[in-house]
Amino acid sequence: MKKLKVLALALMCAVFSPSKADEGMWLLQLMQEQNLADRMKAQGLKMDIADIYNPDKLTLKDAVGIFGGGCTGEIISPNGLILTNHHCGYDAIQQHSSVEHDYLTDGFWAKNYEEELPTPGLKFRFVERIIDVTDRVNEDIRKGKIEEAASFGAPYMKKVADETLKKSDLKKAPGISAMALPFYEGNRFYVFFIKTYTDVRMVAAPPSSLGKFGGETDNWMWPRHTCDFSMFRIYADKDGNPADYSKDNVPLQVKKFLPISLKGLQEGDYAMIMGFPGSTSRYLTESEVKLRMDAVNTPRIQVREARQNVLSKEMAASDKVRIQYASKYAGSSNYWKNSIGMNKAIVDNKVLETKAEQEERFLNFAKAKQHADYQGVVQQINDYVARVMPLQTQSTYFSEVFRGIEFESAHKAFADLKEALQKNKKKDIEKAIETLKERFAEVHNKDYDHEVDRKVATVLLPLYAEKVPAEALPDFYQTIKEKFNGDYNAYIKALYENTIFANEKNFNDFIANPTVEAIDNDLMVQYSAAKAKTAKALADKLDEARGDINLLHKTYVRGLCEMYAPTPKAPDANFTIRLTYGNVKSYDPKDGVHYKYYTTLKGVMEKEDPNNPEFVVPAKLKELYQTKNYGRYALPNGEMPTCFLTTNDITGGNSGSPVMNGNGELIGCAFDGNWESLSGDINFDNNLQRCIAVDIRYVLFIVEKFGGCKNLIDEMNIIE
Repeated sequence: MKKLKVLALALMCAVFSPSKADEGMWLLQLMQEQNLADRMKAQGLKMDIADIYNPDKLTLKDAVGIFGGGCTGEIISPNGLILTNHHCGYDAIQQHSSVEHDYLTDGFWAKNYEEELPTPGLKFRFVERIIDVTDRVNEDIRKGKIEEAASFGAPYMKKVADETLKKSDLKKAPGISAMALPFYEGNRFYVFFIKTYTDVRMVAAPPSSLGKFGGETDNWMWPRHTCDFSMFRIYADKDGNPADYSKDNVPLQVKKFLPISLKGLQEGDYAMIMGFPGSTSRYLTESEVKLRMDAVNTPRIQVREARQNVLSKEMAASDKVRIQYASKYAGSSNYWKNSIGMNKAIVDNKVLETKAEQEERFLNFAKAKQHADYQGVVQQINDYVARVMPLQTQSTYFSEVFRGIEFESAHKAFADLKEALQKNKKKDIEKAIETLKERFAEVHNKDYDHEVDRKVATVLLPLYAEKVPAEALPDFYQTIKEKFNGDYNAYIKALYENTIFANEKNFNDFIANPTVEAIDNDLMVQYSAAKAKTAKALADKLDEARGDINLLHKTYVRGLCEMYAPTPKAPDANFTIRLTYGNVKSYDPKDGVHYKYYTTLKGVMEKEDPNNPEFVVPAKLKELYQTKNYGRYALPNGEMPTCFLTTNDITGGNSGSPVMNGNGELIGCAFDGNWESLSGDINFDNNLQRCIAVDIRYVLFIVEKFGGCKNLIDEMNIIE
């Protein structure tokens, strides 16, 4: 198609542009086309770009993968050893923890394979192959096999992925699946073949006093002193193929792993990161940035803060609750603080003004080209924002509140049981009851506390009523008003004590004698059904209001790429493998303040506060500090490095990504961005944007000297 050819030209003309800042989460498969090698070498890359990614041979790409559901991990030994962040492994660490074996507090160190812990549900995924299917999609659109607006959609993308895999030599390979996604807002399409390993075992994790040192106070901040790492291992069958857990599985003998450099780093040194950034929105208009601020970030901040206040109080009062809710609290608070920082940075960094200037320039560009679609597209996007603003605000409040309250009943399963009872079908009754048993166990799982959740509901249900129009409230709010005289506490008490799913006794009494009347009168069944009804109605309204927004974005991004040519533009992040390059660099956040590019263990001791759980320092670490027992991991001046800064472009999903030097050797593990540039997902700031990484020397020091795992050090390829 002509329009796609224009975009391709804009993407390929980079060779003529001057070496510029470090913005860009670049697609590996476009590095040659976009002539990135010269730009990377100008900043310090020493290795051949073909050794970073080449579809015909093993490269750095083959040592990096998706850890769990939303992080990056890298392979650091020939025996399938994975390095990722502590906060990425936090779910697994919490899963294995109990009051008796509190790995969150004490850490975990496996001294041999036998001590490594199987972790059900944890997966590690490699990108096996990347295929350009843009021509195929455009041909389907041209022939009328798919409407252009539907070409972005999951059903069509799944069809493309499935058909591409079916025609591939990998179609019967163990553990291989395919995923198709649009890029550049639907101007390009790629299929990714993914190899998934399902036997991943926990190997090492520092105590949270190290892995989460600084807690929420230091989150997104610099200077940082957090030893944010954990280690896991991939196991496979005897032939190296993916296999579910078995005692007969063996450590995966990988074809590619990252060497580790202890040579240190200096300001200006080259740094590159490969990983799976989750989501950016660099092509938003000014009005869409306001939509993000007011309809997404603000509601999220308000609801999560209310819930976290409840959880923090309950976690402080009980070790059992602390362990149960540790991962939930960490996940919630991370993007609570991110949303606060993003809204502040958008204002401080004048993002709205920058977007407005870009739109003015784009309009002038469109007029000069006499391109009618380009001239009108921004106003059409603004019209879309006006339509969806109130609905998106309501949707965010809804999702935040009702994800924050965990207790619910399986109203669909109850509906099936009700129908079976009415028809007196014994087999259907038994089947429905078995489903209800499964759903009850899912609600009352080991990481759920009924009383804690009740307290959360007591705060969030009234908050939701305050924030959305009365006509948008689920039907159960009418029940609160009419049957409980508006008394939320009375309603919630009945909900959490008297309903079928409230406790094991109530549930067992019901399944011993299930009746239609009991189902119809159950407050929690009514609550869950009303919630689902409201969710569907809201989703339908949003879908209608969004209209052809995907096509508008496709047009706008195509036009922007043309306007900025020959400078290349990277597509927004979508949790596919990307490369970013930059340099080790300090920064000046405000007048009179300078932040150097690295921190040391001295800063940990300076921050120590035994009365603040976020800043407790383990006695063993203090002993190592006092004796300066750092081994080969110390700086030339004898200090122990902890964290460092680079200008790499990262976002959520990059957590755990390898930070590599110009030779492709591991120098650190990325774990955060800096507070001053939290608007970076929307608008990259060349002066302020920084990636925070834990220095690999600090990681190895903790593994060897603190954890006593010389066995792990011995299996790595360490370059001094």
